[in-house]
Amino acid sequence: MPILVTGATGTVGGSLVRQLVSTGHDVRALTRDPASPAATALPDRVEVVAGDFARPHTLVAALRGVTRMHLVAMDGYGPLTTGAEILELARQAGVRRVTHLGHNDPSRADDDPIEAPHRPLHRAVENSGLEWTHIFPGEFMANTREWAAGIRTEGVVRAPFGDWNSALVHEADIAAVIVAALTEDGHAGRVYQPTGPEPVRRRDAVRMIGEAIGRPVRFDELTPEQAREYWKDHYPTEVIEWFLEMGRHPDGSGWVAPDVEQVTGRPGRTFRQWAAEHADDFR
Repeated sequence: MPILVTGATGTVGGSLVRQLVSTGHDVRALTRDPASPAATALPDRVEVVAGDFARPHTLVAALRGVTRMHLVAMDGYGPLTTGAEILELARQAGVRRVTHLGHNDPSRADDDPIEAPHRPLHRAVENSGLEWTHIFPGEFMANTREWAAGIRTEGVVRAPFGDWNSALVHEADIAAVIVAALTEDGHAGRVYQPTGPEPVRRRDAVRMIGEAIGRPVRFDELTPEQAREYWKDHYPTEVIEWFLEMGRHPDGSGWVAPDVEQVTGRPGRTFRQWAAEHADDFR
């Protein structure tokens, strides 16, 4: 029976699909547009199907014959609001196990404007009647791809909070944790928070990208006001304010969780490894 992967053309979803295929699993990949370049780039043996979170009934065919599925918590830049309906359709279709790639910041109250939109989906997953596993990762290493244009054209990264410290996590490590939860027993009812194996300052990440591409990259630190102006055409206002609030904490989010090694049996990949693997994105 195939494993259904939603968000299959995303950063983590793409890695998840490839890892499942490489270990011999049949995969059904859900995407809004099966003809998109990201969808057509998935491995040949993957069954790519169309579906739209905003219209849960369009997932009925994708769920047919599925007993395990991976659910992403975002619909574009916004939180998934139809999760309860999708999970009920999954239960009716015979799905027994679900992994949920979501967002959770335990330092924020449930009514916080950033956290509140995600709480209904958390509850829906836990009340779905399925074997569930929450995956709440740290900051993605792949987020640094937003610097690619400036590095390619000017050799410069412009961002606030150069000393911001974050245990950046490799998308393949997040996917590996999800693979384990989908394909092995013993993960039901667990909450995993995969992070990288070490905290990385923002300015050091820029330096390591420069080393990976073989030329220096300069870090120009923006003030919060400059960052708002710089980001205004790229992110919603609430996301910008969330970024800026995170950056005001001098210790950053440098906490390193043991989950990647405990679940997969090996240490997480470092940012230096990620930069070397993705150097062509910045050249």
